Amino acid sequence: MEVKLAKTAGFCMGVRRAVDMVLDLAQHETRRRIYTYGPLIHNPQTIELLKSRGIRPIEKIEEIPDRQNAVLVIRAHGIAPAERRKIRESGLRVVDATCPKVGYVQAIIKKHAAMDYTVVIVGDREHPEVEGLLGYAGGKGVVVSSIEEADKISGRERLCVVAQTTQDGDSYRRTVDRIKAVCPQAVVFDTICSSTEQRQSEVSALAGEMDAMFIVGGRNSANTRRLADLAKKQQSQTYHIEDPADMESIDISRFNKVGVSAGASTPNWIIDRVMDKIMEGQSRKLKGVGALLKIWIQLVKTDLYSAVGAACLCLACMKMMNLPAAWPFIAIASLYVFAIHILNRLINRKPAGMVGSFREESYRKYGKTYLAAAVTAVGVALTLAWFSSLVVFVFLFILSFAGVIYNMNILPKAFRFRSFRDLPGSKNISMSLAWGMVAALLPSLGSGYPAEGGLIVAFCFTFGVVFIRSAMADILEMQSDKLIGQETIPVVFGREKTITILNVITLILFALLFVAYPAGWTSSLSLFLLSCLLYQWICFEICDKKAALSGAVKEGLLETSYLVAGFCVFLWSFF
Repeated sequence: MEVKLAKTAGFCMGVRRAVDMVLDLAQHETRRRIYTYGPLIHNPQTIELLKSRGIRPIEKIEEIPDRQNAVLVIRAHGIAPAERRKIRESGLRVVDATCPKVGYVQAIIKKHAAMDYTVVIVGDREHPEVEGLLGYAGGKGVVVSSIEEADKISGRERLCVVAQTTQDGDSYRRTVDRIKAVCPQAVVFDTICSSTEQRQSEVSALAGEMDAMFIVGGRNSANTRRLADLAKKQQSQTYHIEDPADMESIDISRFNKVGVSAGASTPNWIIDRVMDKIMEGQSRKLKGVGALLKIWIQLVKTDLYSAVGAACLCLACMKMMNLPAAWPFIAIASLYVFAIHILNRLINRKPAGMVGSFREESYRKYGKTYLAAAVTAVGVALTLAWFSSLVVFVFLFILSFAGVIYNMNILPKAFRFRSFRDLPGSKNISMSLAWGMVAALLPSLGSGYPAEGGLIVAFCFTFGVVFIRSAMADILEMQSDKLIGQETIPVVFGREKTITILNVITLILFALLFVAYPAGWTSSLSLFLLSCLLYQWICFEICDKKAALSGAVKEGLLETSYLVAGFCVFLWSFF
């Protein structure tokens, strides 16, 4: 099996910039209603998500009832000068998200129209970008949508030729050749976006190597349809997928090599879900190692893998503190993490069609089974805690209660933060604290271990490793978290600042683990656990490179950092 994801798949610079501008506006603008002048991007799922955030597309400014308390966002396609003047005169507050590359084409047209050139725009006549560009020609613009239409402009002496930024490169060059044949003195500008050309050439090359191609994006997206057409020229087994549900009738298992690309308006979370579907389809024909891979993915999806990871971290903490490996505490940590993860996912389930993880479908289908498993796990964990000591039981009970109410709305709708989940960065911090308590603090309480250096190091190690893993996953999911309004640490601070924070935490943990044994705080296991930190960063680099990995595989690889701790205990026991 070979699955290749195009490096250029997903949001282009202009679309990403427009979406980020709108979402940043939604995050800070609490008094004004937000509108976009036309659909922000050509992706129906994203538009619906924006609507759920109160961001509405309009076609005319007359659709805005209260202009004094409204903000209008001009989308990446741009608009004509006449429309811009009308909006400005209406008194609306305007945020201009026009793609800079579209703005460059607008400037070329405006300049040459003022010099009495006839401006030829090669592109789709009905596309909003072309409609906007035409407005800058001041009545001297001509739209050419095919090579044949180029013959209509013969007899004109001063011509300026530009392209819609998402135009097919080969088609544009052939059209230009036809125009130059009838008007040799024509001034030609290559205004096709470089990322568009790169995306198209990458798809053509990839389609020629694969047994099947999946092009992901809205059916109303011109650039996505163009990618699908290019792929079909090289590979007849090309499928234009708007939603992962479109793949249900396709037998993916019959393909040995599958290529995937996506239009410039396709969000990462849809691409990830398509990759998940492809991996599921491919796993049906796999044997041996492939079967183990399938089992591993199922463990990740059902949160059993997280439970095993919690057990490994608990074992590592006990051995660092020179405590015997007490299986009740290992079981308590594992059962607690399993139960709380499930309960929070059940409480926080997204409506069908909303951004959700690769687990959403399973949770909708088997919700009652998951609930029964979670309640049973909590019950068993509390029973084990009761037989350990009263203080352990009380502590675990409080921790379980806090974990359950984390996602619940406990304040009225009038409040911005209705639940603990709504607090910026709360997910990363609360999860890390909970894991640190069940993996390090509970075994210490149950055994009477003093609150000294060993406990502090064990707690900090667990907190740090879980925090780093959680934040890394959130960096990979920044786009979808912004869309649904989830203010994770990367969303609040940005990608680069978050990576800096994680680097600082890693260095602090590295120093703490390195000196803990010589200082007599912990066993020599602390030196072995340095490999967990190294693994996390190697894993993040792999997952961040747009490798052809499904969402489940990426999360599983990140969570393996917990199991690395267990493996370190195994190696350490031989030395």
